[in-house]
Amino acid sequence: MVGPRMPQFVLFGSSIVQFSYIHQGWGAILSHLYSRKADIVLRGYTGWNSRRALQVLEEIFPKNATEQPSLVIVYFGGNDSLLPHPSGLGQHVPLQEYIENMRKIAIHLQSLSKKTHLIFLTAPPVNEDQIFQERLMQGIMQGPQLRTNESCRIYSEACLELCRQMNIKAIDLWSAIQKRDDWRDVCFTDGIHLTSEGSKIVAKEILKVLEEADWEPSLHWKSMPIVYGEDSPYDPLDPAGKATRNVSSWTFLPSVKEWE
Repeated sequence: MVGPRMPQFVLFGSSIVQFSYIHQGWGAILSHLYSRKADIVLRGYTGWNSRRALQVLEEIFPKNATEQPSLVIVYFGGNDSLLPHPSGLGQHVPLQEYIENMRKIAIHLQSLSKKTHLIFLTAPPVNEDQIFQERLMQGIMQGPQLRTNESCRIYSEACLELCRQMNIKAIDLWSAIQKRDDWRDVCFTDGIHLTSEGSKIVAKEILKVLEEADWEPSLHWKSMPIVYGEDSPYDPLDPAGKATRNVSSWTFLPSVKEWE
């Protein structure tokens, strides 16, 4: 690794994680806000379910690593919640197995170190009409539509209940996104994956949890120290060409106030 060492935040999940840097995604938002404060590490794998994640969990998060993450944000459920395919193949994972898979993932991550904190994201809603239109545009005229909003709800509630049992921070994305009246129109690129508007909701929910958590030290971006944040004679001069200005904490997100 390169120095200086900073806290490590790992985003672990399926395509909602892998694509979190496009369309001004929630991963990109976190990376910007935590620049010079924490390293945001992307471990997203399109198409994966909790069953697949368990197969490589110890490779991605080895217990003997010299440095363990301070935070792991976990998302699996959207693919698990697909209805079973008539062939018996595909991404569907039965609900009880999904719950046990997520429990095993949580137990392993909790065992990494005392400083490793967890946030689980539930399955977000989907826009079934938009998914259908996308299928038509791609020429997919046959086969059942296996992804339903009701199934997402069931798996979302199961994840929340597991997190309550295990005292894990959880974010109910299924409900949070649907609080916006126009969520069907503005939150998805294809009925499943998130636009910038959908990602803003995810980022705000994550930041809210981090601000309210009673973790020591705090992992909220406004509370964390800035690497090389000390004053320097090489800082930029003010417009009059006299006093220097320490710009180490500058952020350039549009309307950065919405994240504070």
